[in-house]
Amino acid sequence: MIRAATVADVPVIHTLIRELAEYEKALDEAKATEEQLREALFGERPAAHALVAVDDEDGEVVGFAVWFLNFSTWRGVHGVYLEDLYVRPERRGGGYGKALLRELARICVERGYGRLEWSVLDWNVPAREFYKSLGAVSMDEWTVNRLTDDALHRLGTGG
Repeated sequence: MIRAATVADVPVIHTLIRELAEYEKALDEAKATEEQLREALFGERPAAHALVAVDDEDGEVVGFAVWFLNFSTWRGVHGVYLEDLYVRPERRGGGYGKALLRELARICVERGYGRLEWSVLDWNVPAREFYKSLGAVSMDEWTVNRLTDDALHRLGTGG
C-alpha cells in the first residue's frame, strides 16, 4: 500500500533516509534531523512531500519517496523531482519501488505536470536497470552541478 506520509511517519522516514545514505556510502552527509524533516514536510510552508510504502500484512513502513515540484521553462508547467526513493533491502522485489513511482506518475498525470525526474548513482546498476524497465530515459548528456558548504558560502557572500 502506498499512502501520503503523516507527521507520525517522520521518525521512520528519518531512519530510512539514514539507511539510504549508508547504502550510498555517504552516511556522514546525512545531517537532517527529525525536526527539520517535520518542518520541511509538514510545516506552515512545506518544501517537500513524502509517500510511504506500507506492508499490507504487518503495517510496517518499508520504503519512502520524498519529492518536490520543479518547473520546466521549456514545457511551461511544473514537474516532480524525486529527491529520494528507498525500499529496505529485505523488501526489494516486492513491488514497493514500482508502486511508489506509479503513484508519483499518477500525481503528475492528474495534476498536468510534464515530467518526473530523479538522479541515480552511476554505480547503482540494479536501480538503473529497474528504472529503465519502467521506461525511464537516462539523461547522460546532462551533468549535475552542486554548491554546498564553503563554496556556497563564498559565492553567496562574495568572499
